Amino acid sequence: MGERAKALLVDDRRDNLLALEAILQGLPVTAVAVESGEAALKQLLTDDFAVILLDAHMPNMDGFETASHIKRRERTRHVPILFLTAADRDAQLALRGYAVGAVDYLTKPFDPWVLRAKVSIFVELWVKNQQLKAQAEASKEREAQWHRLTGTVDEAARVLRAGGETAAAEALDLLEKARWGD
Repeated sequence: MGERAKALLVDDRRDNLLALEAILQGLPVTAVAVESGEAALKQLLTDDFAVILLDAHMPNMDGFETASHIKRRERTRHVPILFLTAADRDAQLALRGYAVGAVDYLTKPFDPWVLRAKVSIFVELWVKNQQLKAQAEASKEREAQWHRLTGTVDEAARVLRAGGETAAAEALDLLEKARWGD
């Protein structure tokens, strides 16, 4: 498992992106910064992310519309979205954020340590999920290997039951090949 968790940072202001990158520095996450909702959607076509930090107010496609597109895609619908906004603590905006699938809604200025803690949790969950996927794949491979081996043992038993001068040698050959993965 060499893949490192990634956080997608989406804000139309470069200075906000730089601040977010600085806040996340030192965490076990690679920050990928983009300056629009459209760029975020393109990035999500090629990369997997542990979390998305999304500015609510951007020109053209705002954060709410971007989140709506993210949640409609099968590949990205389960990626947690944290909305970040400079807007006043308007309950309607927060509700709108939750309605389009956000897991949290933070207003600026926010405590950087709180944001780091939230991102850390989602990174940890992503890592655990990757480990579970790897374990499931390994289990699936072991099960397939078990089926191949039991099939070979069944075939060797059939050869032995059939008898004949070379039955033992044939059965042994089958078992040896199965043992070495031939």
